[in-house]
Amino acid sequence: MKGSKKKFWLLSMIAVVMFTTILAGCGSKPSDESGGTTANESSLRVGLVTDLGSVNDKSFNQSAWEGLQQLNKDTGVEVKYLEPKKDTELETSLNQFVKDKYDLTWATGFTMMDHVQKVAAANPDSKMGIVDAAVDLPNVASVLFKEHEGSFLVGVIAGKMTKTNKIGFVGGMENDVIIRFEAGFRAGVAAVNPDAVVEDIYVGDFNSVDKGKNAAATHYNQGADIVFHAAGQAGNGVFNEATERKKNGSEVWVIGVDKDQSLEFGDEITLTSMIKRVDQAVLTVSKQLVDGNFPGGTTTLLGLKEKGVDIAETSNKNVPADVLTLVDEYREKIISGEITVPEK
Repeated sequence: MKGSKKKFWLLSMIAVVMFTTILAGCGSKPSDESGGTTANESSLRVGLVTDLGSVNDKSFNQSAWEGLQQLNKDTGVEVKYLEPKKDTELETSLNQFVKDKYDLTWATGFTMMDHVQKVAAANPDSKMGIVDAAVDLPNVASVLFKEHEGSFLVGVIAGKMTKTNKIGFVGGMENDVIIRFEAGFRAGVAAVNPDAVVEDIYVGDFNSVDKGKNAAATHYNQGADIVFHAAGQAGNGVFNEATERKKNGSEVWVIGVDKDQSLEFGDEITLTSMIKRVDQAVLTVSKQLVDGNFPGGTTTLLGLKEKGVDIAETSNKNVPADVLTLVDEYREKIISGEITVPEK
């Protein structure tokens, strides 16, 4: 992690919120897809602004939206989202919810940090939440994840299961969050297979399916048999490329991200997924608002210990039992502090 980032984290007020109980069990108009509410349930309203992506991206934004949909089911809170399509619409979309007196406005993504900082500072009576960035203001609740810890575990799987010793990584934009994904993944591969080589491609975009597909094609053409993506909707292109190759007889795999992507793309192509519980983070903080305990001014940090990241529960469909046992061993070593996973 860069020095400025370390300094920022040290100065930030970090409040590690234990999620064990809950976890165990764009300038457009607001979408019509929103939870209902009645006067007998809740008069609160919570909005979500995506980071130039779709709530149907099968990944990060979708997970956040599913958290709010669950909030509606559990509490009756009205929920809506906006999907800005260009940078100039990000701040406008945040302000729309704030000016409409929504009780909480969520922003998803590292790229939203400056916009949330500006809008929250200008509207100190409003409450805002952000995922994947820390905004040090009393009316903002921030959520960060230890992506590197979960990525280490899928790196162990890739390192043990590659047949070519060539593995690919596809990143969206090269920022601190995605760098943590790659660093943890590389460390996991190296821990179990020092002969394996991991090559990375950053497509510079979280939304272009075509760019993700092209990046995957490059990796597979160079001999990679497993590709891990942390590219949001662009990662759908990685799955598309792998699916085409699998149909033509190539033995290739994709490691999904954020959600269990085997549920969307199938077990035939998804080796495993690195789960990042954005849905539960958004749900939990939003419920704290409902209960009158909104954690403004704090940053919630979630890793393996807090069950904020891990591998998909369906991993046993394609990953052998002995490899999963090895994953369990590394998980415990990380949680205990015996292993410190690098962040860059």
